[in-house]
Amino acid sequence: MNKDNCKNCDDESDNKKEVEQATDKHDHEEGDGHDHDAMDSEEEPQSWKNYLPAIISFLLLIGGIIVDHQVTKFHRLDFFQGYVRLAYYLIPYLLIGWPVLKKAYRSILRRDFFNEFMLMSIATLGAFYIKEYPEGVAVMLFYQIGELFQDSAVEKAKRSIKALLDIRPDEVNVLRNGKAEKVNPSEVAIGETIQIKSGEKIALDGELLSEKASFNTAALTGESKPDNKYKGEPVLAGMINLDTVSEVKVTALFKDSKLSKILELVQDATAKKAKTQLFISKFARRYTPVMVFLAIAITVVPSFFVDNYVFNDWLYRALVFLVISCPCALVVSIPLGYFGGIGLASRNGILFKGSNYLDVMTEIDTVVMDKTGTLTKGVFKVQQVEPTGIDKDSLLKFTAALETHSTHPIAKAVVAYAAIKELPDAENVEEIAGHGLKGTIEGKQVLVGNLKLLSKFNISFDEQIKNITDTIVVTAIDGKYAGYLTIADEIKEDALEAIKALHGLGIKTIMLSGDKQAVVDAVAKTLGIDAAYGDLLPEGKVEKVQALKNEGKKIAFVGDGVNDAPVVALADAGIAMGGLGSDATIETADIVIQNDQPYKIFSAIKIGKLTKRIVWQNISLAFAVKAIVLILGAGGLATLWEAVFADVGVALLAILNAVRIQKIKL
Repeated sequence: MNKDNCKNCDDESDNKKEVEQATDKHDHEEGDGHDHDAMDSEEEPQSWKNYLPAIISFLLLIGGIIVDHQVTKFHRLDFFQGYVRLAYYLIPYLLIGWPVLKKAYRSILRRDFFNEFMLMSIATLGAFYIKEYPEGVAVMLFYQIGELFQDSAVEKAKRSIKALLDIRPDEVNVLRNGKAEKVNPSEVAIGETIQIKSGEKIALDGELLSEKASFNTAALTGESKPDNKYKGEPVLAGMINLDTVSEVKVTALFKDSKLSKILELVQDATAKKAKTQLFISKFARRYTPVMVFLAIAITVVPSFFVDNYVFNDWLYRALVFLVISCPCALVVSIPLGYFGGIGLASRNGILFKGSNYLDVMTEIDTVVMDKTGTLTKGVFKVQQVEPTGIDKDSLLKFTAALETHSTHPIAKAVVAYAAIKELPDAENVEEIAGHGLKGTIEGKQVLVGNLKLLSKFNISFDEQIKNITDTIVVTAIDGKYAGYLTIADEIKEDALEAIKALHGLGIKTIMLSGDKQAVVDAVAKTLGIDAAYGDLLPEGKVEKVQALKNEGKKIAFVGDGVNDAPVVALADAGIAMGGLGSDATIETADIVIQNDQPYKIFSAIKIGKLTKRIVWQNISLAFAVKAIVLILGAGGLATLWEAVFADVGVALLAILNAVRIQKIKL
């Protein structure tokens, strides 16, 4: 659970029931609600049958209005009066309004008297009481049309997110006893070998056993160009094999694959609500009973001081007031706006774990970034090997033997460069966080790591190596300095563009790294980063971020390594690089960038700002229009027809505005 955001958790828990009752769209009883926040993979897309009751009711309403006109103006079809007229209008009313009446009845049984279903039921039944049948039908009809538009918009937003669910295969070919068996991916154990044919998706994370294979990684990273992998390199579930049959050794269970974790994030994304959503839901809960009591007052109070008081006239005004006061536009369009923001982010390879983080990103004024794997590719290559007191091969042998016990990209680069098939065993290996490794090889105590490691063990070395710009790995054997290797990393193609874009928003950029200051300064100078700090242990990064927070800064921290997890948790918005990132960092983060592109940091902030702008446009529109028409309705200057079009029109405009975010191209 995340840091400062945890303080919102209690509020969310306390408000959950209130929110669900306020919108009443989250009614789970017997499936009569529209759970727009849940990612229900079973839900069927809307078909034309959903619109049939509205179409029939609309035609019957038009027919009834035409007949009414004939009776009133030309005195034709006189039979269409009294109970005949009532019975006729009851048909379209019940056809379109029965679901609403049923929900209103159920809400009464739950002692929930103030919701949109009750408002619509009271307003329409009141219209029938004063014999304004067409208007009663129209209120219910246009309310339901608004609901259909809303459902359609929500379904579209869901599909943009749920498309990710289609990238996980339902079966996999696993090699057992020399034969390929088709089984469910959940039945495959770690260490087993799976076979992926050309065009098939990988179902589980693993290590490539074939000499070489090419994969389409677009589903995971958003990158359309093929990604070539070689024997021993990791491959992830969701990648599509573009070559001939490839074999992969499974390294993670189905439920633990990076893809499964990402899908869980997506499915849970709408569970955490933004503060604006929670506020509007609480507001609607208080607002609705106030409107009901005002409507009662409009009906009753004038009888005490109006000379020509006619109950039906004032009841009509109250019904107009009730219809206009329905908070549909707010309780529908605002969650839909956030849903659209999450959908837009998902299509751009950015996963928000909740709509509340969309709001958080709009407040960020400082982006703090790790270097390796975030701004640089994390693909290291050994440049130089400089032994001291031993030969080059021995230095490589001892260094690589100990580095095999580390998963750090630098360690892998050293092992790959050594290319020694049979390395000696390292015993009693101990990782010294932020420093390196210690172990025993062939009876000798070996230290491999950075210069801080040598200082920690009081081992003297040539001070000149401190001036080397590249990353270096130093080795000591039996307490004596044995030499160093230089390692070079490459800056990501879009890193410079990302920093420029962040500066364009007035956001300060800071880089924190465990690498030596000279390396960090070189990268910072190339990219134009505002401040850079090197030689940091994990706790040093935490201290830097905490100091920034103490200054009142709103911090987004971006990292990928397991050592970054504490800082990711501390930041206001924790962002993990999902491709190279460790599981611990991805699980701790609030936002996951699937393709590891730094420019997506800017995109995430932009999406947050777009979403918030659209949400507040809807809030302003709804309040402004409703305030005007409520005053006109209370003064008898607006009819039920105008109230219907005002309410439904605002709701539709708000929905269309919320849907607009899904069409935006970043």
